[in-house]
Amino acid sequence: MAYREPEDRGRGRAPALNVLGEPLATCGTTPMTGFWRDGCCNTGPEDRGVHTVCAIMTAEFLTFSTAAGNDLSTPRPEFGFPGLQPGDRWCLCAARWAEAYAAGAAPKLVLAATHIATLRIASLDVLKAHAIDLN
Repeated sequence: MAYREPEDRGRGRAPALNVLGEPLATCGTTPMTGFWRDGCCNTGPEDRGVHTVCAIMTAEFLTFSTAAGNDLSTPRPEFGFPGLQPGDRWCLCAARWAEAYAAGAAPKLVLAATHIATLRIASLDVLKAHAIDLN
């Protein structure tokens, strides 16, 4: 499936698509995730980190992310960030997910809530191998 340019988040264009070519599902709202903190792994030109992978946090991944320079566990109230715990769903940067995959520390993900832009970074087969929402 070819990547399509990011959608305009409900401003008159078609809804954003997931990696399966279907409408993008909500990733998580507790804590509120997404580049725009709308619960979805939407992306656009402002999202330079491409926060498009709906991942389910694990202790292993949170440790990996901290070691890679992005501490996602520590609360940062000044930014409205509660800190993540295992089991939380979070829109990860696609490149960080791919980096964790290469290191054997990639968390499981939700394909229905992972934006189609992720396919520029990781193949659908690799994503499917880590998905929790395949029949």
